[in-house]
Amino acid sequence: MRPQAAAKPVRWAADTVSTMREGARLRLDYSTQSLWRVDRMIEELRRERTPYAAVESVLRGFGAYAGEVIVRQAGGAAEWLEADGGHWIRTVDGQLWDPVDEARRCFGGHGSLRLLCLDATAF
Repeated sequence: MRPQAAAKPVRWAADTVSTMREGARLRLDYSTQSLWRVDRMIEELRRERTPYAAVESVLRGFGAYAGEVIVRQAGGAAEWLEADGGHWIRTVDGQLWDPVDEARRCFGGHGSLRLLCLDATAF
């Protein structure tokens, strides 16, 4: 059973998968490789100078998707937590990861969801 803290980000991730499949014809399969495509989409939004307010919920969805990739790739060694108004991933080594903030950093040109996932699952 998943913790209650996972309810919102799991839903955001599922909504993102559905939206990307229907709207952008992009299949997201919860693999680390799929995060490369997500990073590219965020980079494209940044290059197009899309206003942050227009993509804020999209970035939240991409971050939640990346968090779900981490949880699934970790095979039960990671879980969602809700703290300080945000959603975090805690890995088995006790480290906290903020994939939603990483999506925002990526939009700002300073992050990568793929690299976050690789780091978070390297324990």
